[in-house]
Amino acid sequence: MSENHPDGFLLHPRRTIGYRDARARTRDYQQIYAFEWDSKELGNQGQRCMDCGVPTCMGGCPIGNLIPEWNDLVYRGLWEEALARLHATNNFPEFTGYTCPAPCEPACTLASNDDAVTIKDIERAIVDMGWERGWIVPCPPTQRTGKRVAIVGSGPAGLAAAQQLNRAGHAVTVFERDDVIGGLMVYGIPDFKFAKHMVARRVRQLRDEGIEFRAGVNVGADLPLAELQEGFDAVCLAIGALRPRDVPVPGRDLKGILFGMEYLTAENRRQAGRPVDGVTDARGKRVVVLGGGDTGADCVATAHRQGAREVVQVSINPRPPEERPEDNPWPQQPQTYRRTYAIEEGGEEAFSLNVAGFVDTDGDGRVDRIDFERVDWERDRHGRRTEKIVRESGIQRPADLVLIAIGFEGPEVDPLQESRLTVTERKVLETDARKMSSIPGVFVAGDASRGQSIVVWAIGEGRDVARRIDAWLMGTSRLPPSLQTPNPPSPPRGL
Repeated sequence: MSENHPDGFLLHPRRTIGYRDARARTRDYQQIYAFEWDSKELGNQGQRCMDCGVPTCMGGCPIGNLIPEWNDLVYRGLWEEALARLHATNNFPEFTGYTCPAPCEPACTLASNDDAVTIKDIERAIVDMGWERGWIVPCPPTQRTGKRVAIVGSGPAGLAAAQQLNRAGHAVTVFERDDVIGGLMVYGIPDFKFAKHMVARRVRQLRDEGIEFRAGVNVGADLPLAELQEGFDAVCLAIGALRPRDVPVPGRDLKGILFGMEYLTAENRRQAGRPVDGVTDARGKRVVVLGGGDTGADCVATAHRQGAREVVQVSINPRPPEERPEDNPWPQQPQTYRRTYAIEEGGEEAFSLNVAGFVDTDGDGRVDRIDFERVDWERDRHGRRTEKIVRESGIQRPADLVLIAIGFEGPEVDPLQESRLTVTERKVLETDARKMSSIPGVFVAGDASRGQSIVVWAIGEGRDVARRIDAWLMGTSRLPPSLQTPNPPSPPRGL
């Protein structure tokens, strides 16, 4: 059970970080997290770690974070050494600590019959303390190889690849089509969920380590890929998977229907004081968000802050059960219902609804209503939807603003069509075992090659591609997995 803290925070009895009061936080764009780092409590959490012979928490972490090691170091009060072990596998722990769904926690052995160790809280506390105490500093290479590498895209995959390759001694230049470095960490995640100063200070660190950044350059449109290849020994495409999945039904061309990422980007730009074309504000509107995932939740929370009249989040899937299904045992990720931070702030949820059409009832060219049908799905052995079964039709919902947040179909490759890049049936860029594309010397990392995923996977992909590029350039790589510590530990100074 959760309880209300006297200062208005929502706390878990074993957690030292909670959420600010839901009603209060919808009135501003400050981070939703309430910080009350308690070193003693975090040490107690570290002590709860069982240092299992088979650390299932590490198995649940896509990048194999050395969780038992830094849990033990926090328990012993060796915070700076804990930071070194955290950085050993993760270039940007605050990126994951504040945005990752933490698949490590339900995989914790204690979670089989008790509350898991609060791994995500410990991770955030370690890196926050590292910044506060000046332990995170630029680490430029002592020698240069003479090789030049271009990274296209400055999201977590691109930045992780850039930092690893730079520390291997290569000269790295990062190209970004937007006007600021950071990719979706800047424009795709709301300020109240992830403060943008956390990106800015990492970019400063990378720049001080010798990485060059060029924003406002759309490779393929402003700068042909072939021309980029001529100036660099290797190229890495870390361009994400930003082509949105649409809802091709009658009325889709009506005004007032936007892609969720378009909506979030506009609000993030506005909060940063940057120019925005055609800002759509939810104030006073009846908002319907299509899509039950994280992007949809961020749209719901943003609409709340803009003063929406009402907000409903609609999922095509059924409501997950409260308890684990029999075919979903520990340590698998629990396929259970989880109330998001956005719904805690207000609004409604609806499940098993499929859009049948958008309707303009007054002839002004704007959406006024959505027609739904209630559905079940037959699924294949992988759980993928195959055949729709309509249980009820004619369900109507008023809507002044519709935000489509049902996922992404793959990378936006149109600007690169003049190249010889191959796209797979999954609509991602094809790569071989070396993460090299169909063009020699052009590598691919992150969502562009694996499809839409989470930040922690992107960082792991960036580290992986850096090792492959380093090996391709030098014959062998000096960037072994989980061993290259971006910030080497200095003698611990304790607390």
